[in-house]
Amino acid sequence: MMLGQQQAPQGVAQQDVAQQAIPDAPKPQSVPLGPVTPGIGTTPSSTGATSTTPQDQDAPGTSLPSSSAKPAAHEDDDGPPPELPAAGEGTKAFTLAVQVNFVQVPFTVKDKKGQLVPGLTWRDVRIYENGLRQRMQLFTVDPFPLSVALVIDQSMTFDEMTKVNNALDALQGAFAAYDEVAVFTYNNGPQQQTDFTGGQSARLNAVLDRSKAVGREPLMPLGGPLSQTTNINNQNFDPNTAPVRNHQGIELNAPREVHTLNDAILAAAQATTKAGPGRRRIVYVIGDGKEYGSTAKSKDVIRYLQTNKVAVYGTLIGDFKIPGTGFIDRIHLPFQMRDDILPLYAGATGGQIDAEYRTPGIARSFQKIAEEVRTQYTVGYYSHEPFVDGKYRKLEVKVLRPNLTVIAKEGYYPTAGDQRPRVIQAQ
Repeated sequence: MMLGQQQAPQGVAQQDVAQQAIPDAPKPQSVPLGPVTPGIGTTPSSTGATSTTPQDQDAPGTSLPSSSAKPAAHEDDDGPPPELPAAGEGTKAFTLAVQVNFVQVPFTVKDKKGQLVPGLTWRDVRIYENGLRQRMQLFTVDPFPLSVALVIDQSMTFDEMTKVNNALDALQGAFAAYDEVAVFTYNNGPQQQTDFTGGQSARLNAVLDRSKAVGREPLMPLGGPLSQTTNINNQNFDPNTAPVRNHQGIELNAPREVHTLNDAILAAAQATTKAGPGRRRIVYVIGDGKEYGSTAKSKDVIRYLQTNKVAVYGTLIGDFKIPGTGFIDRIHLPFQMRDDILPLYAGATGGQIDAEYRTPGIARSFQKIAEEVRTQYTVGYYSHEPFVDGKYRKLEVKVLRPNLTVIAKEGYYPTAGDQRPRVIQAQ
């Protein structure tokens, strides 16, 4: 009995050892302690450990360099300190600015009767540059404030100038208080009457009154049945009336009319470039459209207008300005005066021309053209062409509705002013 009693505890001890060899739960794993600095991280580079794995040598870093670590090559020259954002403006530190070429194209839509067509949406419009469709980033029908350079022709005849003088009193009513107007006149050359002033200011009213002129007198005929002299064998025989006293080798030429319209439009366009962003640049001409004697060429003026986003509008004065009666002017002889050059400027820049020959019609044309400018549609897109290459870019605006006419500029030349930063917020 004593022997059995001594063996029993030994069997129980062996059973307890066998039960302890089989654990009933996983043993928690412990992380070895290392030199970890708060705010730096636990990567091998931050803890001082080095890794010799070949595939990690070309991998980019996953953390910003610490302020305590300095490159060996730049220990003595740290450069200027970084710009720290103010409190609450930390998101601006992650803003990227990319230079893009943003193009705005205003256009007008009319029906067969010449009436304005409202209610179009961006789904009805297509914009093309150099034959390629562009993705619209802007579509609006909101009116823009106007910067108008008014050009008054003082080289017209007395009758035509009288009609313009009587109609100028209604011109100021076409402008709003937030518009600005500069006044130019031209006869033998352009002359600026005033810089930009408020559209409803008393200064503009005074300048318009001062810009009224008497016009020019028609030239008297120097030959024919109304010459008031005696002609024999194509010679002025009467010595009392002969202007050259019967000298056969001397020919008297009548002085030519001078209409420096090109120079006046160029001077007015240069003034509109001072307008701030978000304003429409308009050159508004009131005259007969004749051009002769200008220093600037029409093609050079059109290039300047298309480069600086200036549109030309005009009110043509005279009976022969009615559509259908001046078609013969399309055949232009070299070194001769152009009878109507304004449609050339309006078509190239997206403007419009209104022909009137009576004083009430001239006064109504001011309000009509101002209404067309304010009700324009505007589309904008980012061009994929080079920023500034100096090449002409052809534009075309289409409306997906039948029997409508779209009036827009034919194209433009890019400038450095078209480059604007496009803000991109980092996600």
